[in-house]
Amino acid sequence: MTSAIEAFWARSGREDPFPIYEQLRGGGSVVGSGQEWLTTDYGICNAVLRDRRFGVRPVGDPGPTSEDTSGNTLDLGFLDREPPDHTRLRQLAAPAFRPKMMAGYAERIADFTRDLITGIERKTADGRPFDLIADFAAPLPIGVITTLMGIPDADVGRLSQHGTVVGSALSGVNSPAEAAALAAANAELYELFSELIPLKKARPGDDVISYLVAASPDGITPYELHTTARLLLIAGFETTVNLIGNGVAALLDHPAQWELLRAEPERAAAAVEEVLRWAPPVQSTGRFAHEPVSIGGADLQPNSWILLLLAAANRDPAVFSEPDIFDITRPRQAEHLAFSSGIHYCLGAPLARLEAQIAFAELATRLPKLRRSPDTPTWRDSRVIRGYSTLPLLVG
Repeated sequence: MTSAIEAFWARSGREDPFPIYEQLRGGGSVVGSGQEWLTTDYGICNAVLRDRRFGVRPVGDPGPTSEDTSGNTLDLGFLDREPPDHTRLRQLAAPAFRPKMMAGYAERIADFTRDLITGIERKTADGRPFDLIADFAAPLPIGVITTLMGIPDADVGRLSQHGTVVGSALSGVNSPAEAAALAAANAELYELFSELIPLKKARPGDDVISYLVAASPDGITPYELHTTARLLLIAGFETTVNLIGNGVAALLDHPAQWELLRAEPERAAAAVEEVLRWAPPVQSTGRFAHEPVSIGGADLQPNSWILLLLAAANRDPAVFSEPDIFDITRPRQAEHLAFSSGIHYCLGAPLARLEAQIAFAELATRLPKLRRSPDTPTWRDSRVIRGYSTLPLLVG
């Protein structure tokens, strides 16, 4: 068991962490001691995420209240806050991401998707491969979220880099180079919103930033406005980039599933749910015990940390039959935890689902002969976010 824990924390196993998860599962429902624990158990992960005896910060730690001048810290906005601040800030952003709003976004997303596929068709007319991440999976959700937020002339390449930096920082800032990269990303995003927020105050529009600006000064402080905007931007595309990349790879690696989707594109919504279960972009999250808690045979003391391996929970054989099989026709057995659970359930889940559903259906329809290129893909260097940095594909 010690070797499995060491393998998990090492940089090895990023491409396929699931064998390590299974070794950890064999150690029991909750593994660890003292102040550090982890679990692969679906029931325990779901229970902890819903249990108000756990929180995202240690007891008595309110979180940052003003911008860190060093710039090398990671403030995840309301994801890093406990109620009532979490509740207040989430409620301000929630209207733009409610399921009933998705119908109004669908055609816009479809237009983005079709335009990108047309660009891929032109780029690959001579038989060359293309990179699914750079040419499709990143620009689609970045184009959508920047439009919804009212960010004009967005630099897709730069924002994609910032998303990668922030996503990697979720695993910890482990070197001066990583700290410098995070500081640079924070600085650029701060500058972006410092220029945009006054414009929205002067000329509000029908966009998320204008909604947030309208809530200040009574509902949100200037610092909260910046961090909430940054969170919504990065979270608004980062998960979806990896959902699309992981999903297309899974479908192409399982030809029968790809053929089924080609024949019946209406199965795209089911395909999205199976990708989220089988290859979720967010592999884990964690919680601090705020009081003594006994769970899964372990006794956690206040401020003990428990790592919830969501990707492992999504393959818990006690909950999902044949959990290691990728099957877009899988009957619904339980709600996967790819979007977390409880009060921190992903606010943008309906948007991510819709974007991926349209993406899978359009790719299967427009590029039915899509296949992997002989060129080697590359993986992101992160424990928390699992996805491809590059995914070269051929269209015929």
